[in-house]
Amino acid sequence: MTHSHRMFENPPALPHEVVTEAVERGLGDTAHEPSAAVALVGIALNDDDRAFIEHCCIEVGMRAESGSQLLGLAGLCLGHAARRFGQLSERAVALAEALATRAELDPADVDGRALDGLDDIRSSLHRGEAE
Repeated sequence: MTHSHRMFENPPALPHEVVTEAVERGLGDTAHEPSAAVALVGIALNDDDRAFIEHCCIEVGMRAESGSQLLGLAGLCLGHAARRFGQLSERAVALAEALATRAELDPADVDGRALDGLDDIRSSLHRGEAE
């Protein structure tokens, strides 16, 4: 029997300086990715500062190495933010689209959570325009 290590829990939003530190550590050392992941999910689900959530997800999406669990998670967290706030910056949407494209091309590069995030963004933002 195979066991998945992904836990489906809703972590609380941590203070911004704690999140920033966790993300920086996670980007610098894969051993710290799990704590960075918990910090990202916590703010995506529970923080009321959409700009901060987007900033953290964009940092991760732009800086994490190929294959990092944080890449797909950044896309998923942007989807959570879109669902919660009903809006995202153009930069955040562009990043989510890029991550989803990478996930389609190579799931070993970016995992499928990026695709789920983009689905959430599309359904939450009701974007009809083609870019």
